[in-house]
Amino acid sequence: MLPCYDPDLGSFSSGCYYKQIKDPTLIADMRKTATSAGQANGLAAYEMTCLLDGSSPGSVYVFLKNPPAKVVDPATLARQAVDKMLLEGPEVTSPRAGGKYVVGMPMWMWVDQTPTTYGPNRATASVGGVSVTATAVVSWISWAMGDGTAAVVCKGPGTKYTSSMGMARSPDCGHVYGRASVAEAGGKFHGTATATWSVDWRVAGVRAETGSFTEVRRSRFTAVVGEVQVLN
Repeated sequence: MLPCYDPDLGSFSSGCYYKQIKDPTLIADMRKTATSAGQANGLAAYEMTCLLDGSSPGSVYVFLKNPPAKVVDPATLARQAVDKMLLEGPEVTSPRAGGKYVVGMPMWMWVDQTPTTYGPNRATASVGGVSVTATAVVSWISWAMGDGTAAVVCKGPGTKYTSSMGMARSPDCGHVYGRASVAEAGGKFHGTATATWSVDWRVAGVRAETGSFTEVRRSRFTAVVGEVQVLN
């Protein structure tokens, strides 16, 4: 089955694609070659592309009184579906805003997994008989720790720390601060967790029409990091 919209050919209707022509020079040339002035005046100019012998496309320029029904680009509908999801930045659980951390000690980072902050999330948008369902899930989270070091990229939500872990490093999402945050604004490191969402979409009933794109959402966090105090 042919797609109902092609970015190069336009909208599909009655066996052909129609793409409206906006170039005034081309439209003027089309009017000159029209069989009569009445055929062109007040009509919209289109490039009509039909399939010849089932495979080879052939294009002609035409004036239409009743242009073909506009077909919404499925990718546009997919983005409308994503808007319904109300996706947010990561729900950072660690580092905690009220927590206190120590220079040189492994920090474990993780996020809570909810439909709007991590996924999976699914929604559908429909226009003119075309229905597109999109599914979104976070592929990775990039943690900018606020201390000038390279971002930490974590493929998953991170592992929750428990006291039994002692001073071990996180197996999948961690960082070690090499200096205290006392000189930073408010005495805290100010970081950003950036989630990259992968969105896959499909047109209902048309297996050939699928696609994907990414969305980005961010959340800010802070970390108070101090030096180890040695008592004599």
